[in-house]
Amino acid sequence: MSFLQIKNLHKSYGNVPILKDINIEIDEGGFLVLVGPSGCGKSTLLNTIAGLEPISSGDISIKGKSINGLHPSKRDIAMVFQSYALYPNMTVGGNIAFGMEIRGVPKEEREKAIKQVADMLQIGHLLDRKPSQLSGGQRQRVAMGRALVRNPQVFLFDEPLSNLDAKLRVDMRTEIKRLHQRMKTTIVYVTHDQIEAMTLATKIAVLKDGILQQFGTPADIYNNPTNLFVADFMGSPAMNLLKAKIEGGASDLSVVLDRPDSSPLRLPLKKSNSSLVSHSGKDVIFGIRPEALTDPDGADRNATSLVEGECLIDVVEPAGSDTFAVTKLGSKEVVARLRADAHILPGQKTQLSFNLDKAVFFDPTSQLRIGA
Repeated sequence: MSFLQIKNLHKSYGNVPILKDINIEIDEGGFLVLVGPSGCGKSTLLNTIAGLEPISSGDISIKGKSINGLHPSKRDIAMVFQSYALYPNMTVGGNIAFGMEIRGVPKEEREKAIKQVADMLQIGHLLDRKPSQLSGGQRQRVAMGRALVRNPQVFLFDEPLSNLDAKLRVDMRTEIKRLHQRMKTTIVYVTHDQIEAMTLATKIAVLKDGILQQFGTPADIYNNPTNLFVADFMGSPAMNLLKAKIEGGASDLSVVLDRPDSSPLRLPLKKSNSSLVSHSGKDVIFGIRPEALTDPDGADRNATSLVEGECLIDVVEPAGSDTFAVTKLGSKEVVARLRADAHILPGQKTQLSFNLDKAVFFDPTSQLRIGA
């Protein structure tokens, strides 16, 4: 049985629906990330789990027991906020201990818990300082420590890294991942950053306009997006999504892409499915990740369907470990991810390798994946 289950959940403010029939479940010790653009309902969903927002209908349960209507203090849940929410007049140790003090935990037990958490988060040397004397990353560690000492059933994180600079975000992301691996606790984490979602989660829920677009493992979400929104939202650089046409039959199916500088590019599909065959002669959206479009020497040798095509390179962007090249196909700019030492120049025609094992196709009308 699932540890945390959200079933048929609806949330409205008056006549305005915010969350629409959300169904999610995770096992004990799982790391669920709620991701989506601003205003998609992810923080509202987190608040309903915390009990800070009542639900309109549906059910939220932990260990098979419904927590609908249960006061936040009775849910055995700890929350880490974006704003840290530390008491400025208290020391770090006082902030961490405050909740335990309110609950009447004996002093000796409090001090033991503070030391354990401070050692884990490497903030033992900060216990006598005030929040104003700390950096953003240190304040976030203190906020996490305050939640950790409670040893709750579920941790809720509401965009905890969004106030940090880019490097510190990466460092703190690693700390949160390490913390989860060590403690095996159940975490629900909200972010608009899809890189955070991919690196932290055991399961991802992608939301848009209050509707669950897709729920699955990071690999599922990345490799098998269920619709155009998920395909475009998850991944950096984003998936290339191009207008194309399917031609041929079951034995000679091809995807055809227009090129501005020459005749259309025809890519034969070795692996076809009946759904794609039924789209023969029709327009589709062809999706391919930048890493599946590369220089021939850098192509995945384990791929069963590598097809080369000549492309005119418009822009070359060296990025240290990779080189990104921009070309035009299907009336759109396309990003290819090449080896760092790939010999390529703007204005040059060059062979690019398409890994069609990784290709996905979408219906331009419904925006749903074909053959999913």
